[in-house]
Amino acid sequence: MNNKVLDYNYASNEIKGYSNSTIAKNEKNDCFVRAVAAATGSNYDSAHNFVEKEFDRKEGKGTKFMALTMEKLEKSGFSIDNKDFKIKVLPEGRITNQYKLYGEVVNRKKTVKSFMKDNPEGTFIVGVSKHAFVVKDGMLIDNRGEEFRPTRKVDSVFQISGNQMSNQLRLF
Repeated sequence: MNNKVLDYNYASNEIKGYSNSTIAKNEKNDCFVRAVAAATGSNYDSAHNFVEKEFDRKEGKGTKFMALTMEKLEKSGFSIDNKDFKIKVLPEGRITNQYKLYGEVVNRKKTVKSFMKDNPEGTFIVGVSKHAFVVKDGMLIDNRGEEFRPTRKVDSVFQISGNQMSNQLRLF
């Protein structure tokens, strides 16, 4: 956790099993799948199967209604690769900044840079216009070809926590 704010890494370097995944080689528009894999530390294929099942994602298509499904999963949590995770949908106050404009207080969406500065610790799946990526302990994890654009406006953020083994040994 010695990252400096605005550090950057490619999702393909962070995701287990990505380089030898047959599914990944034939996939496109999978930024949310990669974000789930990077945020949870799970295998790409496991994250792909999870997003396909829980979010009704179609092959080669982006993930629609991500925020609605995340709100449902906030109540129940989820499991990938025998690890349990919790989701916290961040409220508007955590993803907006307040400004005074002509004497009136106005809320504006935070930029990626502003969000990262305000959240140097934790794991977050961040949604911007038609794209998703991860901010993990101050480091932005995104796809190759998605240049770091610190001024993009944040639309939604989901904090991911947990990581306990769900299949524990039971004695009786």
